[in-house]
Amino acid sequence: MNQPQIILITGASSGFGKACAGLLALRGHQVYGTSRKQLPDQGAVRMLQLDVTDPESIRKALNSILEKHQRLDVLINNAGIGISGALELATPQETEQQINTNFLGMTHVCRAVLPLMRRARAGKIINISSIAGLLAIPYQGFYSASKFAIEGYSEALAMETAGFGIRVCLVEPGDAQTGFTTNRTVSEITRNHPDYRESFGRAMQAFEKSEQKGIDPQKLAKAVCRLVERKKPPFRTIIGPAAQVFFAHCRNWMPIGWRHYLIRKLYVD
Repeated sequence: MNQPQIILITGASSGFGKACAGLLALRGHQVYGTSRKQLPDQGAVRMLQLDVTDPESIRKALNSILEKHQRLDVLINNAGIGISGALELATPQETEQQINTNFLGMTHVCRAVLPLMRRARAGKIINISSIAGLLAIPYQGFYSASKFAIEGYSEALAMETAGFGIRVCLVEPGDAQTGFTTNRTVSEITRNHPDYRESFGRAMQAFEKSEQKGIDPQKLAKAVCRLVERKKPPFRTIIGPAAQVFFAHCRNWMPIGWRHYLIRKLYVD
C-alpha cells in the first residue's frame, strides 16, 4: 500500500459510507467519517458531526482534522438521501431537501476542501453518484436529477482542477444491500393519488426487490479503496449488478425510445 492518507467521508454512519470508511481504516489510512448527529467512533474511524447543508458545520469538522494533521488528502462525498414520488406531486420542501442534500451539500464540502488541495497541489475528490445519474428512474426523478447534477459538476471540476494536481473521480453504484431501502422517504401524496398510486406501488415493489438483490456494499468499498490508492485513478467507475452495469454502458448507443420502454417495463408497467 502507498503512504497512509488522511481521508474525510461524508455520510459514513451506514451503507456505502460506513463500508468504505471501515475498509480504508483497515488498510491503514486515517479516516474521518461524518454524520448529521454526533456518533461514537466506529473502531478506527473517527466520527465527526457534519451537516452538508450547513457550511459552518463543514468548517468546524474540517478544522478539527486540520488542527491534528494540517492536511486532507482525500474527500469522499457520499452523504445523500432518497425521496420517491411523482415529480408533479413533489412538495417544494421535498424538492429542496433532495437537491440541497445530494447535490448542493456536496458542492459545499468541495468548496471548503478545494483551497487546501489547491495549495498543496495534490488531493483526490471522489464523488458518489449513481447509475440513476446516468439513467433517469421514474418516481425517483429528483433523486436522479441530483445525481445527474453531480455528474456535470464533477466533469467540470475535474477539468478545472487538473492543473493543480487534484484528481476528481465519479463512482456510480447500482442497487446494493444497504439501509437505503428502509431509509427512503416515500411521498404519501403520490401513494394515495388516484392516477399515480397503482404504478407508484408497482415501482416501489420493484425498487425494494432490486435493492434486496443488489451488490454487497463491500464491493463498492473495495472499488473506492482502489481509487484512493491508485496514483492515476480512472474518472468514472460504474459498479453494481451485472445487468444494471451493462445497461448503463449501453446508454449512449441505445435509442432513447428503447431505453424508456425498458425502464418503464422494469419499474412501472
